[in-house]
This record gives sequence, C-alpha cells and structure tokens, in this order.
Amino acid sequence: MRKDLQNIGLVSAATAASRILGLVRDICLFVYLGAGVWASAFVLAFTLPNLFRRLLGEGALTSAVIPVLARELENDGRDSAFTFYNQLLTRLGFLLLLVAGAGSGLFLALRYLPWLNADRWDTALTLAAVLFPYLFFVCLAAIICAGLQVCGRFTAAALNAVWLNLTMIAALLIGGAFYSDKPVAIVAILCAGVLLGGILQCLLPAMDLRRTGWRFRPSLELSSGLKQVWKLFLPGVIGAAILQVNILVSRVIAHWLDESAVSLLYLASRLMELPLGLFTIAVATVVFPTMARAVGRGDTADFSRSFLQGVRIVFALSLAAGMGLLLYANEILTLLFQYGAFDAASVSAAVPIVAIYGIGLPFYSLATFGTRALHAHSDMRTPVRIAAVCLVVNVVLSLLLMQIFGVKGLALANVVAALIQAHLLWRGLARHSLDCNLKRLLPAFLQVIAAVTAMCLICLLIKYASISAIDNQHLQAITTLSLGIPLAIATITLGLWLLRFEELNLLRQIIHRKFKP
Repeated sequence: MRKDLQNIGLVSAATAASRILGLVRDICLFVYLGAGVWASAFVLAFTLPNLFRRLLGEGALTSAVIPVLARELENDGRDSAFTFYNQLLTRLGFLLLLVAGAGSGLFLALRYLPWLNADRWDTALTLAAVLFPYLFFVCLAAIICAGLQVCGRFTAAALNAVWLNLTMIAALLIGGAFYSDKPVAIVAILCAGVLLGGILQCLLPAMDLRRTGWRFRPSLELSSGLKQVWKLFLPGVIGAAILQVNILVSRVIAHWLDESAVSLLYLASRLMELPLGLFTIAVATVVFPTMARAVGRGDTADFSRSFLQGVRIVFALSLAAGMGLLLYANEILTLLFQYGAFDAASVSAAVPIVAIYGIGLPFYSLATFGTRALHAHSDMRTPVRIAAVCLVVNVVLSLLLMQIFGVKGLALANVVAALIQAHLLWRGLARHSLDCNLKRLLPAFLQVIAAVTAMCLICLLIKYASISAIDNQHLQAITTLSLGIPLAIATITLGLWLLRFEELNLLRQIIHRKFKP
C-alpha cells in the first residue's frame, strides 16, 4: 500500500495541474460568456461527447479492460497483453468513427424538429454536431491511459486533461481578445480548441505508452481476452449509460427551466469535481489495479486491506474538501468568477448550489470508489442495478424539487441520489463476503469527523472576522481564503495526527523515507 500511496501522491499532483487549469478554463468561459444562453448551450453540447467518453472510454470499457489486461500481463507477459490491446484498439477505433459521424448527423437533423427549433435549442444542437467528433479522440485516449496505468505509468495519464484545458484556455483568450462583443465567434473558436485538445489527448499518452515497448499493429483477430472484455463491458456500459443519462437528464431539465440553470449547475459541479479529481479519482486510479490484481490472485485479504485503506483516505479528504466548499462557497465564487459577464447576481445564484454539492461530495466520492471496487471483482451487474435505481430517484426528485427550489432543487436531487448510490454500493460489496465491515471503519470515520469539526470552527472564525473587518467583497474573499485554507489544512492535519489516523502516519513515513538523507 505504501507504493500505492506514493503513486496516489504522484497522480494527485499531476491531476492538480489539470484541475487548476480546468478551473482557469471555466473562469475564462464565464468571464467572456457569462451564465447565459451561450455558456449554457456550450455546456450542454459538450456534455454529449463527454457522455460517450465515459460510456466507451473512462467508465465501463476502462473498468472492463484493466482487469483483463492486468491478468494478461500477470499471467502471459507483455507481448500477449499488447496483442490483446491492439485487437481492442482496432475495433474501438472503427466503432468510434461510426458513432462520431452518426451523432453529428443526428444533431443537425434534430434542429429541424418543430419543438426544438427555438434559438436556445438550435444553438445547443448546432454546437453538439460540431463537438461530437471530439469523442473519437478522447475515448481512444482513455483506453491508452488505461494501458499506461496497468503498466504502472500514472503521470502521463493524469496529465492528459492538461492538453485539452490549455487549448480551450488559449481559444477563449483569443476569442475574448479579438471578438469580445461577438459570443458566437468566441464559441466557434472554443469548439476548435476542443477538437485540437482531443487530438493532443490521444497522441501524447500514445507516445508515452510506446516507451513501454507497445507498438500499434491493427488486428481484427478475436482473442479470449476480447471476449472477456465484451462480457464485462456489456452490463457495465448499461450502468454507465444510466449514470450519464442521469447527468444529461439533469442538464436538459435545467435547460428547460431557464437559460442560466445549466451554467450554474455546471459551475457548481466543476468546483465539486476539483477535489473529487484531486483526491477520490486519484486514489481510485491507483488502488483499482491493485484490487484487480488481488482478485486475480484470489487474495481476498489483500483486496480488503487495499479497499479499506482507500476508503479511509477518500472519506477524510472528501469530507474536509466538502465542508470547505460549503463554508467558503461565496468567497470562492467571488474571487474566481465575479468578473466581466459573471456579476454579483450570478455569484449569489451559484452560492447555494455550490454549498449543496459540497455536502454531497463525500457521497459522490464513496460511490465512485465503491463502483471501482465492484468492477475490480468483475461485478458489473450490481452497479448497473444501483445506477438504474438512482436514475429514477434523481429524475423524480428533480421534477418535484425544481417546482419548490428551482435549480437548487436539481442539485438537491443529485445529492440525494448520490447518497442512495453510495449506500447501495456498500451493500453490494458486502454480498461478496469481503472483510469490509463498517465497524472496522467507524473509529477512523469518527477521527475524521472530529478533525473536520475543528477545521470548520477555524474556517468560520476566519470568515466572520474578515466580514466584520473588511467591506470590499474581493478583498474579503482574498483575506478569508488566504488565511482560511492554510489554517484549515494545518488544523485537520494536526487533528488527524493527534488522533493517530492510520493513513496519515503511513503517508508521513513515506515522506520521511523519501527525503531521508
């Protein structure tokens, strides 16, 4: 696990660069386009290729490929593993070309439907047709990154989103500099940046994988490994489809609600995804191959040990980050986004949504990690059934709560669905007779809650002291965050150390050994 923790740190650092650039990208997006119809149309259109990316790339297919590729590598060696890998890439490439072409044509045709020809929908569908080919590059990139992870190379995969973010930031800066009063031109340049970023996301990880000895050789042969991937992928893609349809349904409902609802939900979810990507996905990315190898060896004890340690780390980091979002939502939004077209009214509208997602962050994190644990066991059916339940819960609650709370009701529905998903996934893991009883985690959870409570008290003291002493909103936000974040990190670290939180001690030992003279 110590080696895994080192890789988690490496992935977290690499992911931090990606997420920070993603935050800069979103700041530029809202500064130049505001939270109105153009930003909402772009976000909705960009959701569609990302939906297929998670269906065919980072989600079900990656979870099906990694266990099979890991077993091929473990049992038959690198040459056999790469032969299977090339067979997979060949078939996937053909499939993605067909999907990309058909999807773009379909979105163009939908523009002519009478109930979708309003300006708001016409813009979104046109952008969807332009952006849909992005899925070809990004889905291939996800599978290439899966190969890198199995080979123990995590940095290039973690940095992959950097290239997309850089091209999108450059596109927004160019568009904003030369066409500040023409949002249509800014969005057109932004779409070009997305497609260029997709090409880079595909090529650069492939170059890194070549360093391991892999060479792409097209092959249409059907091996036993491919049959096993298909067997795992089919139920998994249904579950992933349900999850992504869940996201899409929320955004479509929001787009019908009003022209800024999609933008506000997207902005809040992006702020939540920053710690989710830095911590939870970093932990899951590193621990997942370890759990898959343990399952391949039939070592239940090693699987449970890795899983429980991962859960403790995920819970500690996600609870602390979620409470930080809840307490400092206004300051974060004011400091990062309140410029240009994104005004104080937009900040006020976004604050409660960010706070709601902050409360939900631990549930999203535990659900993400629990899904990966079941996938490591080649159990794709349980997440499918659970995702179907959560889809129904989210849609029903969204339609009910939006009538009372508007866009905040959609965020509440998402969080409740995530809570139910985390609970049901945990019950699904228990059915595998794994040694993951909640009683074993309760002491660690209580330690984390105590440390986070102390952190929250410090954050609140700094927040209200700044509000009392400073009138200027931006200066107050800068003061609160510059003092609050370091003291929050110090407080929770000290609290966990005093309470002898096990994973903190392991991390301290790694750092000590790494830098010991």
